[in-house]
Amino acid sequence: MCFSHCSGAAARMEKYIANNAAKNMSSLESHTIVPTLTMLGRVSEWIRLLSMAEAAVTRSLLPLIGIGHRRGGLTASSDGVTCLARFVWPSLKNVLHLDPASASAVLPPPAVLAGGGAETAPFTVSAIFTEATLNSWLAVGLVLAAGLYLYGVHRLRVRGHSWPVLRTVLFLGPGLGGIASVTLSGLGAYDTSLLSVHMVQHMVLSMVAPIFLALGAPVTLALRTLGKAPRKRLLAVLHSRVAKVVTFPLFAYAIFVVNPFVLYFSGVYRWTLENSFGHELVHAHFILTGCLFFWPLVGLDPLPGRWPYPARALLMVLSVPFHTVLGLTVMQSTTLFGGDWYPSLALAWSDPWNDQKVAGGILWAGGEFVSVTMLAVLVVQWVRQSEREARRMDRELDRQEARERAAGSAV
Repeated sequence: MCFSHCSGAAARMEKYIANNAAKNMSSLESHTIVPTLTMLGRVSEWIRLLSMAEAAVTRSLLPLIGIGHRRGGLTASSDGVTCLARFVWPSLKNVLHLDPASASAVLPPPAVLAGGGAETAPFTVSAIFTEATLNSWLAVGLVLAAGLYLYGVHRLRVRGHSWPVLRTVLFLGPGLGGIASVTLSGLGAYDTSLLSVHMVQHMVLSMVAPIFLALGAPVTLALRTLGKAPRKRLLAVLHSRVAKVVTFPLFAYAIFVVNPFVLYFSGVYRWTLENSFGHELVHAHFILTGCLFFWPLVGLDPLPGRWPYPARALLMVLSVPFHTVLGLTVMQSTTLFGGDWYPSLALAWSDPWNDQKVAGGILWAGGEFVSVTMLAVLVVQWVRQSEREARRMDRELDRQEARERAAGSAV
């Protein structure tokens, strides 16, 4: 799996620092460098253990869906990229329209979709930009969230206080911008025509955008800009019993893992295809469950019961096998998700079976990519925490030495 590469990178980083930065270091530098080296060694070992745990869980789950033990079957081998390319690329060429001749073919009458549109033109890269719309309540919510965030940053600057530019960029860019890119662009116009497009939305709304929203620290910004009474109410909510339950990592983990299985293996998904309100509701649900899961793991806001970094990394890694199993199940399923919905659209340029293979590959590869990214973010946060702790210890030692010198001079 991808985590083995992370383990090697951490080991090389540790060796590089040991051979360079640690040379000729002063006593003051040792308070920072030595704890950092120790922490990096722990990170390398943790990544190796997490990789082994992920592989073990994946191997135990695959037999439950009949994958990994039959000759010629699809397996979650360590060469995942090759496996994905072998099964998904032929299908992807049929889904992403690349043949100009078939584009001029006579198409059947358009079907009214849950998203409010009627898309029968072949899905192309240019359609992502040309079919963009701003006619959903989600667009209003995104504009409102961006406006409130920018207003909070402006209030801080008026008071003479600073706010990290990177947090603003992450919150507005890949955070809110990521949500807009898959719901308000042409992807949103085809999300009920192609299961693969819906899976892209699924990954971004539940596993990509929430990470950057959490790194934007909007709750911290609100606490610094609100008045005394609103700040007290917000703090009361953060420390309430309900907040402690919904932000408890295991609770959020259960919802995050179970959510896609309930959606795709029940009649709920078909209902979201036929009902415009349900269609928008599932988008909001993806965002909410993703925020509940990732906020306690990488978020910078004050939350009750935050776990140490090794436990957070373990929880993230343990979610990967479930997305792997779900992706493989979708790819090898002999039943179309959504029932006869996609065949009933009679899209001459798309084969629902090929599209479903692409959708499963997106789930599989997307889960791996997000997990590696999350692990990198956790490692960076862990390094910074170790450095802050080293500086705190250094200041405490300086104060102790100053007191000892003062006591000696007094005598």
